[in-house]
Amino acid sequence: MTNKRVAVYPGTFDPITNGHMDIISRATRIVDHLIIGMAHNPSKKPMFSLAERTDMVQREIDPLQGLHGCTLEVRTFQNLLMHFVVDAKADIIIRGLRAVSDFEFEFQMTGMNARLDSTVETVFLMASESHQFIASSLVKEIARLDGDINSFVSPFVADGLRQRVIDENAGN
Repeated sequence: MTNKRVAVYPGTFDPITNGHMDIISRATRIVDHLIIGMAHNPSKKPMFSLAERTDMVQREIDPLQGLHGCTLEVRTFQNLLMHFVVDAKADIIIRGLRAVSDFEFEFQMTGMNARLDSTVETVFLMASESHQFIASSLVKEIARLDGDINSFVSPFVADGLRQRVIDENAGN
């Protein structure tokens, strides 16, 4: 009997991008169960509520259920990542890397997490070449300036972003 490999892919996913989806899809090759950990982090001033982001991510990952035999789940958390990982009975954290600047931050975070719980491994997946430059913050900025976001997010997410920008502008 083999042990089930359970991993957490944490983030704010505000909104979920094609880059996030690439990491999720590739993570299904190395784990049996992937929990997309939706962080509640009001200090980041998200464009979408936690419930909206959760629904958005769930809709995006549904077609990937069972890919490579991996099950997917979305859970929210607002505590320390390592506490969430332990509560989820996971032993792997998946992190995506786009650039050297990501690595410096992630290297520090991995060291701190290892001190908190040395039984949890962090696995880094490099962003695919076509997704290395995609960041949720940039996608939101492009949307706010009426730019074309179609190659960065799914059609569903693009529609949601455009509507949110319209709503924001109507409120100003």
